[in-house]
Amino acid sequence: MRQIYLDYSATTPVDPRVLDAMKPYYSGDYGNASSIHAYGRRARLALEESREVIARFIGAKQDELFFTSGGTESNNHAVNGIASARRREKRLKIVTSSIEHHAILEPVEMLQSDGWSATFVGVDTNGMVDLERLKNAIDDETCLVSVIHGNNEVGTIQPLKEITAICKSKGITVHTDAVQTVGKIPLSADELGIDVLSLTAHKLYGPKGIGAIYIRKGTKIDSFMKGGAQESNRRAGTENVPLAVGFAKAIEICALEMDRDRQKWLRLRELLRKRLFGEFEGLIFNGHETHSLPHILNISFDASKQVIDGEALIMGMDLHGIAVTSGSACTSGSLQPSHVLLAMGRDKQTARATIRFSLGRSTSEEDIHDAVDALKEVVEKAREKG
Repeated sequence: MRQIYLDYSATTPVDPRVLDAMKPYYSGDYGNASSIHAYGRRARLALEESREVIARFIGAKQDELFFTSGGTESNNHAVNGIASARRREKRLKIVTSSIEHHAILEPVEMLQSDGWSATFVGVDTNGMVDLERLKNAIDDETCLVSVIHGNNEVGTIQPLKEITAICKSKGITVHTDAVQTVGKIPLSADELGIDVLSLTAHKLYGPKGIGAIYIRKGTKIDSFMKGGAQESNRRAGTENVPLAVGFAKAIEICALEMDRDRQKWLRLRELLRKRLFGEFEGLIFNGHETHSLPHILNISFDASKQVIDGEALIMGMDLHGIAVTSGSACTSGSLQPSHVLLAMGRDKQTARATIRFSLGRSTSEEDIHDAVDALKEVVEKAREKG
């Protein structure tokens, strides 16, 4: 059976060029970047060169980028670090959206239990944040507005420039989770006006276990990890030089190939959309039609027309050798309907009967056709079982 991977939003394979770049730092140049001898100096040089490559790619300065263990840590650092720093000013309110990744929602909910107030701004049926409701939600007590850049489930891209413009006049720090967008679409933290930004390597053909947080100079944010002076006292712990080098190499490749990749994904996504539209009735395409990430296509089977077991869809596709998911990889083991789709107005049955296709560099037209053909068989069997 031919295996087809269409879950690149969950993770990507490490590019062979990335792996080659990392290897020397596991053997010959294995020094601790905080050591002052020759081994340490070589490691430090590699670390700082990697930092500069990544910072430049996202429109930041080298001393504004700090390495973390991944997107989840970066998001937790943003929420908790900003909340802690602004607490001294008695600013105890956070505004975020109802479709954030759980790495934002859960830290915010934890702060609520500690006396903070939080507003979860709704979205329209396309997953776009309601700017008027966001504007009405903020006040002089608001310390943080955090809105995801490109949604990991439906792909909708949020209007961050408009959001930062709303917040700046009130001195509110703006954070965005850009885990899904970095390396997929052009992005400049400076041009968007973002104060804090989260990113990770394994979504763009880099290694797992490393991410970064951009913190605009002058932003009030407390450190998240204690116990050392690494990362300019922002994040304690021995720096992972091999992974940082791999992250930077993945970014270098994105800089060269992103435009080509994006055009390919747009073409394949349109092919997938047309095939699905032609083969299935009662299908809902989730996400914004134009303001969306090029590699994600999310569909639901409308429960008002036919009820289909969502778990049977995913497992059935897997039995055909095709890897897809119903939403975020962090919650795919749950039978609960997607909070993103519920926020967009889908009912629970429809939200459960959902598939997210996400495309990658190796995705081909043949993969698209085979995936749709397999889905036809899976849906027919699901209907037979009632």
